[in-house]
Amino acid sequence: MEILIGDKNLSSWSMRPWLTLKRTGAPFVEVPIRLRQEATPHAIRAAGSPSGLVPVLKDGNEVIWDTLAICEYLAEGFPAARLWPQDAAARSLARCAAAEMHSGFASLRGECPMDVAGRRRTDVSATTGADVSRIVELWSGLLARFGGPFLVGPWSIADAFFTPVATRFRTYDLRLTDFGDDEGAAGAYASRLLATPEFLDWEKGALSEVA
Repeated sequence: MEILIGDKNLSSWSMRPWLTLKRTGAPFVEVPIRLRQEATPHAIRAAGSPSGLVPVLKDGNEVIWDTLAICEYLAEGFPAARLWPQDAAARSLARCAAAEMHSGFASLRGECPMDVAGRRRTDVSATTGADVSRIVELWSGLLARFGGPFLVGPWSIADAFFTPVATRFRTYDLRLTDFGDDEGAAGAYASRLLATPEFLDWEKGALSEVA
């Protein structure tokens, strides 16, 4: 398999399926594309992206070009990796969480773009604050219901979808206790996401890009 990704420091969309692919244990070739360059659109197209965007997964003759679709493809192709929970209720809620992240939180995305290597204190707008509060509510509810350590128990695709969010909270020094995390469960979960071997591998690549 081959995965086309953008800069590890910048591309949250690329991080999610890359983390999921790493979880399968399958060998793959990584094809990096520098973003925000004049030649970026041509480079992405030349590398085989039908949409002109990253990420893209190539598996033989199959080309999958949406983040969530790539993760679903991997879940079906590698059932032993248990990328979705086996329990039907947990699986449904994990999909709800991933889908909400896939399509939502536009203010947080725009105001706090991913910058894995960056560190700066930011006072966010009320709209972005509402996004963060909703994420804290979502995380706290699932962690309480399923007991952790990840959103629905064991690590799943839902956790891959929220790992870039955890990097944003760290980058912009967003203290989740200011957004309803009274018990600290959401903050502790964010720390666990940033301590997984897969993320640490990704982070190493991101740091090397900006060194």
